[in-house]
Amino acid sequence: MFCLTFRFLLRSMFLIGFFFDNPPRMKYLFGPVNSRRLGLSQGIDLLTTKTCTFDCIYCEIGPTKIHTCERQEYTPTADIIAEIDELLANDEENKPIDVFTITATGEPTLHSGLRTIIEHIKENTGKPVVVLTNGALFDRSDVRRDLMGADIVIPSLDTARDDSFRRIDRPADCVNLSEIIHGIGVFCREFSGQVWLEVLLVKNINDSKEDIAALKEAIATIKPDRTQLNTVARPPLESFAKPLSEEELHNIARQLPGRVEIIARFAHKDSKNTRRADPEEILSMLIRRPCTVIDISEALNLEQQATQKLIDELVTSGGVVSMSHQGKTYYQPPHST
Repeated sequence: MFCLTFRFLLRSMFLIGFFFDNPPRMKYLFGPVNSRRLGLSQGIDLLTTKTCTFDCIYCEIGPTKIHTCERQEYTPTADIIAEIDELLANDEENKPIDVFTITATGEPTLHSGLRTIIEHIKENTGKPVVVLTNGALFDRSDVRRDLMGADIVIPSLDTARDDSFRRIDRPADCVNLSEIIHGIGVFCREFSGQVWLEVLLVKNINDSKEDIAALKEAIATIKPDRTQLNTVARPPLESFAKPLSEEELHNIARQLPGRVEIIARFAHKDSKNTRRADPEEILSMLIRRPCTVIDISEALNLEQQATQKLIDELVTSGGVVSMSHQGKTYYQPPHST
């Protein structure tokens, strides 16, 4: 019993000291995670401080610190590329990555090195590149040009009505909704890859009959390859941001043109994986967004009971804290609350 207790304390002290007093081994890369939409996805986070054109009420990673439309090199592009090269050179785990997914703690198209990073991945891996973006800067030709090397681009359009837009996305003053809609439409015509338009709906904010009618018109103009409906899942920035039901999403989906999918999660699959949990990759995931134990085990292909045990240890040692949302328990590092 003493040996077990000592090993637990030693590991907890190491985790907290390593992760919070020193940078993780990978500062910009995380995962790979098991994505419902994309397969096994190697994440790349271009920003380390919440820098965004929006300050969305449903955001799961906290308030925007830098509210801007200015494109610049917010993080060293060379350092991001160095981490990608390190990953490719050290493939002893032989993880079968399906795609590289570029995202950010904020809006990735604000980072001026985006094109360089996409091109480097394509030249050195041959793997598909996906970019997750809020689409706010798509009216700019330089942003559209920088995205041309990607294979799938997933921009957001939560509403096509200006009053709802300002309530849900809380854009910076430099952002114009009509320009966003126009820009995404232009990008769809210019881009040779796939454009999946994501719409996140919040109860009594952007789900009225008028909102859906305007959204229908905008989607018909944009003509994305598919439209994906989502709703609030993890603990949001604002407590009044409530989810729609599955039935409500299906009803809205029937009203929209083209191929429409519901990507909101209403039930979890059973995990049959037995890979051992890696505390570093779990903490790297939690620092970017709060997750349930099931979220963690499914995303990282981990055995659920072992993951729960490790999370319980981290809660006891203070490495993570828990919170309740919509009847589920989520976990994140204490400095993220």
